[in-house]
Amino acid sequence: MIKQLLLGSLLAAPLLAQQAEPRYKVAIVSESGDIVTWLKPNGHQLVVDRVVPVGIMPADIDGPHNIAMAPDMKSYFVTIAHGVPFGTLWRFDTATDSLIGRATVELFPTTIAVTPDGEFAFVANSDFHGDRPRTNVVSIVHVPTMAKITDLPACDMPHGVKVNRAGTLAYVSCMNSDEILEIDVNTFGISRRVRIGKGHDMGGHPATHAQHQATAPEPPPADPYGLLKKECAGTFVSVSPNGKTLYVACNYGNSLQVWDAASLALIKEIPLGAGSYNAEPSPDGALVVVTNKKDQSVSLVDAKALTEIVRLKTTKKIVHGVAFSPDGKLAYVSQESIGSDPGAIDVIDLGTRKIVSTVAIPAQPTGLAIFTY
Repeated sequence: MIKQLLLGSLLAAPLLAQQAEPRYKVAIVSESGDIVTWLKPNGHQLVVDRVVPVGIMPADIDGPHNIAMAPDMKSYFVTIAHGVPFGTLWRFDTATDSLIGRATVELFPTTIAVTPDGEFAFVANSDFHGDRPRTNVVSIVHVPTMAKITDLPACDMPHGVKVNRAGTLAYVSCMNSDEILEIDVNTFGISRRVRIGKGHDMGGHPATHAQHQATAPEPPPADPYGLLKKECAGTFVSVSPNGKTLYVACNYGNSLQVWDAASLALIKEIPLGAGSYNAEPSPDGALVVVTNKKDQSVSLVDAKALTEIVRLKTTKKIVHGVAFSPDGKLAYVSQESIGSDPGAIDVIDLGTRKIVSTVAIPAQPTGLAIFTY
């Protein structure tokens, strides 16, 4: 009987270990290294799984900026910022890392949002180095064929883009013209837009949307929250899991704006650290994690009370993106390199609200995403 019990426990041990092994990986792009680094979780630690080179210019930097997973996890997307003259959206096979296809987009593509059915990818073209003010475009790509459908004239410097879980609407945050755009996925047209700040001041003249388009968006009646008196520079927009709330990180406003998605009315503006940059709600919608790029910190915001719970100092100075483990217990925060000093991913335990580990990532790491299997 004792031998049988011992034998049973020995046979069960590998099975239990296998069941306990996390079924996901973290992928991160390095903008000045032209690589995608894949990492496997080991408890709170991250271990490098593989490194994938991307780009086509061996003598120059192609500049991968952002990464996103297809809903079925069979492929992943990378924006390549530099090109002749335009950037591109690349699609890779997650099993082999082989290139499936690529689409030419526009000037300096940054963030990517894929519809839940996997049919369309929306790419914000931020055009960081172009003349201002300018109406930049959001590129819309048909994923199965990797054919660009259209370059939708949008706003001055679109940077953040997210599709809601219903797959009906895409939202874009515009840095220079200080706007949120709502795009109807069925028509690929801009259905609504709203101002989130006064716009970027260029040579003493605010860069309102009216300067570069025939009709300007209507400001909130009487501007009750004083939005048009200050600059937001919305670098990122995200959508709550239930689709009812939008979160906008204000890079110049040093805050998180919370908007009602149905009415496009401001609910609250929450002061955070300097240079608020990326904002992502947790899988259960209870928290919003915001990176403060100029403050070497990350803020945890209570999504119900709309207050900052804690602000954690990160390992590196220039904080960038956020992604969550599938169970919502861990947040992964990317930080950029400074010279020869590598960047990093900090791992935050959302239960204890502490940074529990960090791993060095070379060559200017920026966007990151979670692959589940």
